Amino acid sequence: MQKIVLQVIFSLGFLYALQKFGDSSTRIDLGFWQSPSLGIFYYILMIPVIIYLTNAVNLTDGVDGLCGSVTFAAMLIFTICCAILKETELSLFTMALAGGCLGFLIWNLNPAKCFMGDTGSMFLGAAVTGVGLVLHKHLLLLLAALVYILEALSVVIQVSYFKYTKKKTGEGRRIFKMTPIHHHFEMSGFSEYKIVITFTLTGIIFGVLGIITLL
Repeated sequence: MQKIVLQVIFSLGFLYALQKFGDSSTRIDLGFWQSPSLGIFYYILMIPVIIYLTNAVNLTDGVDGLCGSVTFAAMLIFTICCAILKETELSLFTMALAGGCLGFLIWNLNPAKCFMGDTGSMFLGAAVTGVGLVLHKHLLLLLAALVYILEALSVVIQVSYFKYTKKKTGEGRRIFKMTPIHHHFEMSGFSEYKIVITFTLTGIIFGVLGIITLL
């Protein structure tokens, strides 16, 4: 609860700063469709988006090298998008973060000698979400962060289904062997390296689709 309260406060501060520094648009940009101006409701909607994605990246940090690799790929995607949109200053941040993830992976790949913990993974989650919102390209953010989104969604599905079946039948049942979903693959016989490679390639594929939406 303390984390959620602090995340709400920092989300409000970030959105306030975004508006004060010139991003006054309250439209949701999905590339092929733009919503009408949502006014204050845009900021109300973006708060849970920031909190969800921040914690989704945190949930992804469950296998050696996974969060760092997926975030490295996401930041490379964002760097290319910044170049297309001529956001030079922001591209310096995304490149620095990609480089930081790459350097960290030297010590974090299996077998990991160093761990990022909540402080690192939540920072990366906030960074990924923040870059997407600064660019004001919501479809791009959705695609670039899809691996994180699915990781957190697997937890929501698992917990919801367990509670529902326990209420209905008296016995909680599971859809996945274990969540977040990378643990399902791990328990299905995937090596940690295979999980990292598969999830990172998935992130790259959907990130490239995000780049295409800008062309």
